[in-house]
Amino acid sequence: MVARGAGEAPLLGSLRRVTPQRGVRLSRSLVWVAAGAGSLHAAASLYWALGGQWLLPTVGQWAVDAAAGSPVAAGAGLGLVALVKLLAATVPVAAAYGRAPRPRLWRAVSWAGGLLLVVYGGVNAVVSNAVLLGVIRPEGGYDAEAMRGHAHLWDPLFLLWGGALVLSLALSREPTARGRGRGRCSAT
Repeated sequence: MVARGAGEAPLLGSLRRVTPQRGVRLSRSLVWVAAGAGSLHAAASLYWALGGQWLLPTVGQWAVDAAAGSPVAAGAGLGLVALVKLLAATVPVAAAYGRAPRPRLWRAVSWAGGLLLVVYGGVNAVVSNAVLLGVIRPEGGYDAEAMRGHAHLWDPLFLLWGGALVLSLALSREPTARGRGRGRCSAT
């Protein structure tokens, strides 16, 4: 068992004890979980871009109004969003398997994106659940269907996407001189 350093998070300490072989497998499993969550987000955006309506109210009435009022512009915008989400979901997989050029760049981008997804999804899931529970009471009221969608579907899915990606990246870090021999592994 490896002693944790001062101020080290318990989760990171336990990640350091993962054997290299298990770390690679776990890292790759997690990057696929992240890719799945991101692809679900991308699929919903593409579906709405093509004119679908199912679950659109769970995003917000503004999305329903935009799709009805300007379907071509909404479709183009949502198509672009779908493409960006799909790239954000698949590029880390390519990088994890050594299939992306400039892996350090993509790891850095993936770290930033993963952390952003964790914060965005986590904060919005907590806030929307607090609104639904009556802990927070918006002055002008709120769109209950959209709030439920954010509390129970879209924002937890962002959190899962980011959390799986960040854990995958943490498990696949290259050993440093200080951390050699501590069980870190490299998946890229």
